[in-house]
Amino acid sequence: MNTTQAATATATATATTGTAGPAAVPSVPLAATGISPLTRFAYLALLALAVVAPMVGLYPVFGMKLLCFALFACAFNLLLGFTGLLSFGHAAFFGSAAYIAGWLVKAQGWSPELGLLAGIVTGALLGLVFGLVAIRRQGIYFAMVTLALAQMVFFVCLQAPFTGGEDGLQGVPRGTLFGVLPLTSDLTLYYVVLAIFAICFLGIIRVVTSPFGQVLKMIRENEPRAISLGYAVDKYKLLAFVLSASLAGLAGSLKTIVMGFASLTDVHWSMSGEVILMSLLGGVGTFFGPVFGAGVVIALQNLLADKVGAWVTVIIGAIFVVCVLAFRKGAVGELHAWLERRKSRANG
Repeated sequence: MNTTQAATATATATATTGTAGPAAVPSVPLAATGISPLTRFAYLALLALAVVAPMVGLYPVFGMKLLCFALFACAFNLLLGFTGLLSFGHAAFFGSAAYIAGWLVKAQGWSPELGLLAGIVTGALLGLVFGLVAIRRQGIYFAMVTLALAQMVFFVCLQAPFTGGEDGLQGVPRGTLFGVLPLTSDLTLYYVVLAIFAICFLGIIRVVTSPFGQVLKMIRENEPRAISLGYAVDKYKLLAFVLSASLAGLAGSLKTIVMGFASLTDVHWSMSGEVILMSLLGGVGTFFGPVFGAGVVIALQNLLADKVGAWVTVIIGAIFVVCVLAFRKGAVGELHAWLERRKSRANG
């Protein structure tokens, strides 16, 4: 846990300089939270690149898979990077929502938007249950409780009759969005997934840069200080946990709609490790870091799986070790730190 805390440490002066109580955390302007005009321009440029990517050779299904896992990593980063809670059980939200959404769309004839909504609700309810059990634990005990609960969910998915057991849930139709937009075309679905991801990404930024987000960062940096200021710390952590689980559920249900199946891999503990890897590679506590990390992991899996087989896991593991040793803050985190040092030298 010490390594994780070191990797996620960022300045939260605004959140920790109160003098009286909960009202001491003011509304923080966007520019004061690290979202500079240059960063906003970079986000817009990346969005424009994502819009034209299928037209210049990007395989839409690969792009959609990347966006789904990027959303999953962003959801996890909301909990670890901005609240300081390391969960080993996020695969439970991702995978269970994938199964529920897939089953409702396939077996019950639900439309894709209702399937996605069901995935969000599944993630939220499961996150509430997990949070109520685990949120009062600290450090490695919190992580182990979430892992144990996630393993329980895995065995439920293994034994439940509607999941297909080891064969998984196959043949999930994409359907028609809102009854007017057929999603059978990869290109059409790609832009739907991109729009959902962009909305969620902006929503995460809004949450983190709000007074609520400043309290979360204060809890991450100095929980006793937050308690002394009068904040109901457990309630804030529970709300962050449920919000993160909801977004993870959306990512899982969206992945099922895109790929047409849900499997035990989605709910296995290794998926929880994978999302941790994505966040650490890119940089926890940054907005774009998890997206970058997800892109690296998914790209390597797709490019190397048919060439080196199971060795792709070894290669990704080696990259992770190098990143931890040389780039403690992750790729995007180190870039931010370098820009800040350069800015400080220029101002000094």
